[in-house]
Amino acid sequence: QVQLVESGGGLVQPGGSLRLSCAASGTIFSINAMGWYRQAPGKQRELVAVITTGGSTVSANSVKGRFTISRDNAKNTVYLQMNSLQPEDTAVYYCKANLNAVLGPREYWGQGTQVTVSS
Repeated sequence: QVQLVESGGGLVQPGGSLRLSCAASGTIFSINAMGWYRQAPGKQRELVAVITTGGSTVSANSVKGRFTISRDNAKNTVYLQMNSLQPEDTAVYYCKANLNAVLGPREYWGQGTQVTVSS
């Protein structure tokens, strides 16, 4: 069974940094795009950044220049380095992976990790 396990969330002051990690485990044949999404209270889930197997990335305008997505294909892991964090970045951050496993190609989501930016 495939699992995505996120880590690295927490409480940080404005201007601070956090690094999120998401590791995919289980019987995985291949992983295509991996990405991060976030959902703030009362708002819809939104794309933060996505990265392909080859390393091409797309980021939301609101995080460009502050957040960097990367991945380690050997470890089936995607990272999100978040710098210059602001209160509006407060949300639950979810990892998503489009991968091919025993059940065939589909998308998988992590359980989410809370990021709170507050003084």
